[in-house]
Amino acid sequence: MTFSIAGFCPRSGQYGIALSSSSMAVAARCPWLMSGVGAVSSQNVTLPSLGPKILERMRMGESAAIALDNVMAAEPFADWRQVTVLDNQGQSAVFSGAHTLGINHHRQGVHCVAAGNMLANSGVIEAMVSQFCADPASSLGDRLIAALQAGLRAGGEAGPIYSAGMKIVSSESWPLTDLRVDWHEQDAIGELARFWQLWQPQSEAYLTRAINPAQAPSYGVPGDE
Repeated sequence: MTFSIAGFCPRSGQYGIALSSSSMAVAARCPWLMSGVGAVSSQNVTLPSLGPKILERMRMGESAAIALDNVMAAEPFADWRQVTVLDNQGQSAVFSGAHTLGINHHRQGVHCVAAGNMLANSGVIEAMVSQFCADPASSLGDRLIAALQAGLRAGGEAGPIYSAGMKIVSSESWPLTDLRVDWHEQDAIGELARFWQLWQPQSEAYLTRAINPAQAPSYGVPGDE
C-alpha cells in the first residue's frame, strides 16, 4: 500500500519525507515532522497519532529508537503498524508489525530510512536508499524525489499508485514544503516531481514573505506590489 523515505540534511538542518500509496491522500495521514526534532512515517494500517507521540518524546530528548520502542510498547494494535523514525542526529529506527501487508521491507542508510509494504519486491526499498545516498550534495527535496522515483523504477507497489506527497521542515515550526497529489490515476509520483520543480524556486521566497514581508519579492499578482 505504501513506500516511503525519510531523510535528514545536516548542511541545511532540514528533515523530509517522500511517499506514495495505492490509497487516496497518503500525505494527509502518514508523514509527521517537527523542526529541529525529526521525522516519522506511520504507515501500513495507518494510525496518524503515532507520529505526534513519537515526535514529542524525541523533543523531550529520547533517541529515535527509544521513542519508537516506548510508543509502540503502549500501542495495542502494534502488529498492524509500520513506522519509520529519524531523529535530530540523523539516527533512524523502524518498526514493522507481524501483520504488515504483503512483501514488506525496510532499510536504514546514512541520514535516511525507507520502508514499504505491499511491494512488488524488496529491491524497491534498497533502490530508494541507494539513490538517496548517491548525491549528498543535492538539496533534500531533490534527493527525496529521486529516491521515490528510484523505488518506482525498481517495481514500486504490487498494485497501482494513486497518491504521493513530500513534506520538508526547515528552521520554522511550519513546513517549508508540503506537496500532495491526493489522487492521480496515471502517474502520481511523476506529478509530485512536477510540483516540486514548480515549487522549489519559490520555496525560500515564501519563507521570506512569512518572516519579513518588507524584504519579500513581489510575484506581480493584484495587490502584491
